[in-house]
Amino acid sequence: MGNTHIKIFDTTLRDGEQAPGCSMTLREKVRIAKALCDLNVDIIEAGFPAASQGDFDAVKAIADENRGPIICGLARCNPDDIQKVHAAVKGADKHRIHVFVATSAIHREYKLKMAKEEIIKSAVAAITLARELCDDVEFSPEDASRTELAYLAEVVTAAIEAGATTVNVPDTVGYTVPSEFDNLFRYLKKNVPGIDDITLSVHCHNDLGMAVANSLAAIVAGARQIECTINGIGERAGNCSLEEVIMAIRTRAEYFELETGIDSTRLYPTARLVAGVIGMQIPRNKAIVGENAFAHEAGIHQHGMLQHHSTYEIMRPQDVGLSETHLVLGKHSGRHAFRERVKELGFDLDEFETNRAFLEFKSLADKKKNMYDGDIEAIIMNAGSASSGPWLLKSMQVSSGTDQPATASITLVDEQNNEISETAEASGPVEAAFQALESATGVNLTLKKFELHSATIGDDAQGEVTVTVEYNNQPHRGHAACVDIVEAGSRAYLEVINRILRRRQRGMDKVAVEPDVNRVPI
Repeated sequence: MGNTHIKIFDTTLRDGEQAPGCSMTLREKVRIAKALCDLNVDIIEAGFPAASQGDFDAVKAIADENRGPIICGLARCNPDDIQKVHAAVKGADKHRIHVFVATSAIHREYKLKMAKEEIIKSAVAAITLARELCDDVEFSPEDASRTELAYLAEVVTAAIEAGATTVNVPDTVGYTVPSEFDNLFRYLKKNVPGIDDITLSVHCHNDLGMAVANSLAAIVAGARQIECTINGIGERAGNCSLEEVIMAIRTRAEYFELETGIDSTRLYPTARLVAGVIGMQIPRNKAIVGENAFAHEAGIHQHGMLQHHSTYEIMRPQDVGLSETHLVLGKHSGRHAFRERVKELGFDLDEFETNRAFLEFKSLADKKKNMYDGDIEAIIMNAGSASSGPWLLKSMQVSSGTDQPATASITLVDEQNNEISETAEASGPVEAAFQALESATGVNLTLKKFELHSATIGDDAQGEVTVTVEYNNQPHRGHAACVDIVEAGSRAYLEVINRILRRRQRGMDKVAVEPDVNRVPI
């Protein structure tokens, strides 16, 4: 079959982050990039530097850490975008510039208003400039799956002649089906000169639920790079799910006869980390990393599992990094045991984060009868957020009852130990707490969504709260965990307030971004 290695191009930090409510801070992006390095992905598409100064800074920070994978940035076919990508990624020993232009008839007519020849000329000029700056250049004909095959072949031929080292074929709107996509790749392999000298890539969206299936069809037909995201996050219904496509290739190795360099035991920890950062919980029935993925309730299934796991399991939980036991440690456990357990769960914390998480663990262990892996994961999800002032929640007291208003009293403290206290009354305890926080800080938010998820089991389980709010017509998200769900919600709300105050201090309260720049669903 020739080359059997499939490169994994992770675009969680670019395409994944474009999903509504999935925006991340620079620190969160760097943290996820570190996890992707540990997962051993081949390429990290770290962002779209032209979208905003924040995106540029995040891509540059990830590139400058130089942890191993190729660091890639996205650019439209214009010199300014390409120069910004190069400036952001050049700190990495291995870096890539990824340029794109739409090619389908519907995009040519309604979005670009450009003729076929103009599009090819634009692509060639962009690739030529990118190659002057970088030896590794990727080109994507956006909406390729709805582009006429003959014209698509013409575009790809021109891209290769201009110097593209990778050509990506995107199913931008999740429109194609596996057999059709197979035909498309085989057509290109047959009709494009020099296509065997470059890496052919695939990038699928999940609008019809076939992103993974279409990506697998593409590699059977000759693609050797898959573009995907952790948990399949991304525009609309999302992208090809990294964990699903990886385990499909691994589990059905005898069929595909292909391999990746991914450390599959890092899949669950990475999926959990991303879910915690963006506040988008993994569905229980999610393949590979969902809570029910290795659960067996039907009697006949349980009986078969007792005889041999292979009767109803095609993978082992350990293969994806899921521990066999969830009951761990206790209030008498030491720092070393805690650090080792954190590593076993697949998390990489620095000394400051480890110490802070350990203190939270000991505090929580005094309140709970049993400590679980989920409790440690919830603590780690919050690592750093509680110390990223200017305000910290020092204390709060809430009272509520049937047929009477709820009252919340909160005290905040800043880095200079200045305190401020406020009391608010509302129809419920969460609303009262949020109003008290707004009065204390002077930041008024519009709550759009309040999501509660139990981190573990039992009536003393930590509640993980994600709040989605609106401020200055911009969405913001906060996340926190605590055995008291009102306190968890308040900490999540305060996290958003602190982020807004820090941006205000830096003069970044309002950052205008053109809609077509901020949303690039390749």
